Amino acid sequence: MEVLTSDKIFGGSFLLAPIGSQPQFTPEDLSDEAKAIGEAARDFMLGEVIPADEAIDKLDIELTKELLLKAGELGLLSIEIPEAYEGMDLDKKTTMVLLEEVGKQASFSVTYGAHTGIGTLPIVYFGTPEQKAKYLPLLGSGQKLAAYALTEAGSGSDAMGAKTTAVLDGDQWVLNGSKMWITNAGFADVFVVFAKVDGRKFSAFIVEKGDPGFTTGLEEHKLGIKGSSTRALSLDNCRIPKDRLLGEVGRGHRIAFGILTIGRFKLGAGCTGTAKVVLEYTIKYTGERHQFGKPLNAFGLIQAKLADMTTRVFVAEAMNFRTISYIDDRMQAVSWDQPDAAKRKLEIMDEFAMEASIAKVWGSEALFATADDAVQCFGGYGFSSEYPPEKIYRDNRINRIFEGTNEINRLIIAGTLFKKASSGALVLPKDTAAVPEAAGFTGPLAASRLAVELAKRLCCYTAATALDVCGQKLIENQEASARVADMLTEIYAMECGVVRASLMTANGHRWAALARDCADAYVNESWYKVQTNARLLLAEVLEGQPLDAALADLGALSGFVPQASSKLRGRIAQQVIEKGAYPIIQY
Repeated sequence: MEVLTSDKIFGGSFLLAPIGSQPQFTPEDLSDEAKAIGEAARDFMLGEVIPADEAIDKLDIELTKELLLKAGELGLLSIEIPEAYEGMDLDKKTTMVLLEEVGKQASFSVTYGAHTGIGTLPIVYFGTPEQKAKYLPLLGSGQKLAAYALTEAGSGSDAMGAKTTAVLDGDQWVLNGSKMWITNAGFADVFVVFAKVDGRKFSAFIVEKGDPGFTTGLEEHKLGIKGSSTRALSLDNCRIPKDRLLGEVGRGHRIAFGILTIGRFKLGAGCTGTAKVVLEYTIKYTGERHQFGKPLNAFGLIQAKLADMTTRVFVAEAMNFRTISYIDDRMQAVSWDQPDAAKRKLEIMDEFAMEASIAKVWGSEALFATADDAVQCFGGYGFSSEYPPEKIYRDNRINRIFEGTNEINRLIIAGTLFKKASSGALVLPKDTAAVPEAAGFTGPLAASRLAVELAKRLCCYTAATALDVCGQKLIENQEASARVADMLTEIYAMECGVVRASLMTANGHRWAALARDCADAYVNESWYKVQTNARLLLAEVLEGQPLDAALADLGALSGFVPQASSKLRGRIAQQVIEKGAYPIIQY
């Protein structure tokens, strides 16, 4: 495999690059400025938001608006707004830090994300100078709040199937239709609304809550995130000025899908922040609760859950910061003063769409597993609304639906690989020659580094075989495509964790031993998921002797020797129990 330097890194290139050959930014590399923003966000959450948890979850809209205004005064709403419009325009790594902190209260996190992300960023990237000057300073300060209206009753994942229409009548647009599940609808002042011009050309518009013909429905009664406002919108001959068209007629899909790609990275970061809180209160409870004369956290199977929760946080941080740094480095080179800045920045996001979907899928499912583990550790109390696991179990469920369902994102992951392989951008090696062997890896994490290399070869071999048989029609077999996506996701997660632990070891980090145990524990349990999916993918496209031969080839790539998970998890659990929380903190 080719060693890829930083200027050759592109979406999906991790699959072909030898482990550790690509530069990897980690949380340990955060700047002092990013840490300062993280501290400010943490103080805001602990001082203002967390104490109001109960009131927020009763949908106290005035309180939520007040909290957003305070966040605006602290500069926490303007991180991604250009300086020319009174924003801070800080790097995306700093945004990740901020989102982790905000993620510690689920409903507020959703409200915050809808305002600063999908509500504000369409204007940042696609607004005219006049639109930006009118809206961005107010959105960045919290004096005005934003929402994003794409989904309709009959079009969710199929966003282009929207029925809302827009017709130009003189110097006004007339919008007709309805939208569903709109976050922040109960108090937002500014809505980015998608409609089809003349019933055909999918476009975006800025609608204000006071516009004639615009109304919102009643609050939805939801399974979780009860403290976030969710309503339907109605546009009944809604008239808005002609200059409220956002972007170009017929280019609304570019806004909708480009902004959602950004949102997928952000959702992963928010899930990580939530997982840290869940881990902390689960450690506390399992230390206080006694059974059979011992605290719960003295038992091996409870320790295994605490260790898995810790490991997921460690891997999530590694994955999120690695990918956002590739995007950040390129985006920082593009000034907002350049006329094509928005186009170039979104092209950078597009390049890493696979990794964005991986972060969304992996992060949301890791948080779900962590919430489930917390309920189990609390036992019967975990099923009671008097204890915290019940709420987070409900709140986190939406994450697998937000920003494109995980099913859609799996198809994006696999489809991106299929397209790049077919175009020659990613040449998937199908041979089983020169197979990596244990003798080629020495020192700490040697077995895990071998496992990652073998996993890459498994994925390449089976994906190439499936494409040889089916071509681009492989995407039509959604189960087969999902297996490819799951292999890519696990490979990326394993590699990010292993490389981060290796860097911490090389730098003599105080938590390097814990990092190694987390990386090894994750690989130990996850490598076999790649192997299983590889075998089952072959069974989707081959049968009889060709299948037997292909499975025999995979035997050459099965050289990973597992470690004792109980030892790895036991050491991890012991350290987090002693610390009382996730210990690898940066500020």
